[in-house]
Amino acid sequence: MAKIRVGVAGYGTIGQRLADGVAKQEDMELVGIADMAPTLAIRALYEQGMPYDLYLVDGADKSKFDEVGIPVKGSFMDLVNNVDIMLDSSPAGVGLKNKINIYEPAGVKAIFQGGEKNEVADVFFHGYANYEKGLDKNYLKLTSCNTTGLIRTVDCLDRAYGVEKVAITIIRRVADPGDYNRGLTNALKIDQAPTHQAVDLMTIMPHIDATGILVHTPVTHGHIITVVAHGKQKITKEMALEAFSKHPRIRILRIEDGFQGNASYFKYGRDLGHKRGDMYEVGLWENSIVESGDDIMYAMVIPQEAVTIPETMDGIRAACHMQETREEATSTTNKYLGIGKFRELGLG
Repeated sequence: MAKIRVGVAGYGTIGQRLADGVAKQEDMELVGIADMAPTLAIRALYEQGMPYDLYLVDGADKSKFDEVGIPVKGSFMDLVNNVDIMLDSSPAGVGLKNKINIYEPAGVKAIFQGGEKNEVADVFFHGYANYEKGLDKNYLKLTSCNTTGLIRTVDCLDRAYGVEKVAITIIRRVADPGDYNRGLTNALKIDQAPTHQAVDLMTIMPHIDATGILVHTPVTHGHIITVVAHGKQKITKEMALEAFSKHPRIRILRIEDGFQGNASYFKYGRDLGHKRGDMYEVGLWENSIVESGDDIMYAMVIPQEAVTIPETMDGIRAACHMQETREEATSTTNKYLGIGKFRELGLG
């Protein structure tokens, strides 16, 4: 069977990781990446020996790339015309323009990231919660990093025991490491409730009533989410831990092992030797799982830069009908990304 040919539009925080994720999928071929300027990410790619072919989007000044010797393979249309599907990680709003002006006329499928509006896609997609709805669709949109991790855990409990409603609190990092656009702050900021992540969860899992609050914090390494879930039956701590421990994309953390907070989890990714310190799994604290009456409560850390990559790979599998079911698709993605190996060692 021929490999699915994939292109990546935008080589920023997410685009870099999408390219790496596709390159690891043995049944996919990364045709190339597209960007506008010789950013630090592109310069680093060049210094690595240019493992991915680079294409330039409309408006890019090729002379800027020539000045530093960065080779360019062709135009954005050259890339689009040679792929089966595009992963669009352009700035918010650009993806919709790309769909209308480029992807639809070229007859090319595309997957958009969380920054685009839901209307850009045929299906608002999550690999575990609604994989089958994405089969053969031309345009999918991924959930945000917070929503991706949140749905993993809620879907996990829902499939095991049934969940009726959830209430969430998100302690949100203000910007990614290395970003300066948010400025330097010494304050917390609260959003209008309910947070969009709760609304997004209900869009994908309409049988669950969800609400939530979000607080922006002046940190960069990850979000922390607390969840209070009410099951169709009482979910005990032991029941919740049993379900979470079986999920490949949920890693169980313990404070006594040294996982004191968000920074501990990111440091662990670096100590593991993961590229950029990335962690694909959400980290869920066993110490945080507690019963409150008939409800179950828990807390997790969301590694915001990498957490959506596995679900994006699932999206390619759905849109291109590479696998028929969520079980087949997610397990294949997990295998190529090396997700779940820690369980083979009896960890997490």
